[in-house]
Amino acid sequence: MRNVHVGALTAPDKEILMASKTPATPKWLLEPEPHDFAAADHFLQLVLHKHHVALAVKRLRKRRRKSRSFAAKDILRAAELACLPADNESVAAKLAKIHEGQALAPVQLVRLKRGPLIVADGYHRASAAHLVDESTLVPYLLVSVP
Repeated sequence: MRNVHVGALTAPDKEILMASKTPATPKWLLEPEPHDFAAADHFLQLVLHKHHVALAVKRLRKRRRKSRSFAAKDILRAAELACLPADNESVAAKLAKIHEGQALAPVQLVRLKRGPLIVADGYHRASAAHLVDESTLVPYLLVSVP
């Protein structure tokens, strides 16, 4: 996997993105889909103690989005993540959905007392949104755990 820095696109990435004729603004679902919570749980098991995983997922399931969004570039920066390239299989699939006008699920974020923000689910969606325009507003669910 290539490391593409937030805000930087390589020539091949630009060609893929331009060829997709992706519209400027992705559409978003109001809530994550059930499989998104399972994906968040699965990822969080890699980075948190099981007690904190259970707490975070419980809070994410209870959390309702209140029309709040962050720019894709800010989500990636807060999580200390590079934007994935357009030729990443999952990012390409999200870009195709955007191109087709299909809505994407909001991203799920977990904040700890220390350390970077955790993108529990939605890294590929945030990257796809960033590739469309780094300032694309991405809706989110955000919870804090100790």
